[in-house]
Amino acid sequence: MVSSAGGRKGYVKPNRHRAYKALRRKGMAKSKAARIANAGGSHAGRSRMARKAARTRRSKRGAGA
Repeated sequence: MVSSAGGRKGYVKPNRHRAYKALRRKGMAKSKAARIANAGGSHAGRSRMARKAARTRRSKRGAGA
C-alpha cells in the first residue's frame, strides 16, 4: 500500500495491514500508523517504536509550556 501522495511515504508492508488498520481505527495518522506497523518484524519491535513515540510526544508537550 502506497500513499496517494506518491513515493513510499506511508507505505505498509503487505503482512502488516491488520496492525496498520487497527492503529488507524484508534485515530492515529496514516504515516505514524505505517511507521509503527512496519517497525521491527516482531511485536517487541513495534512496542519499542510506540513507546519511543510516546516519549517524544511527552517531551515536546513539556518543551512548549
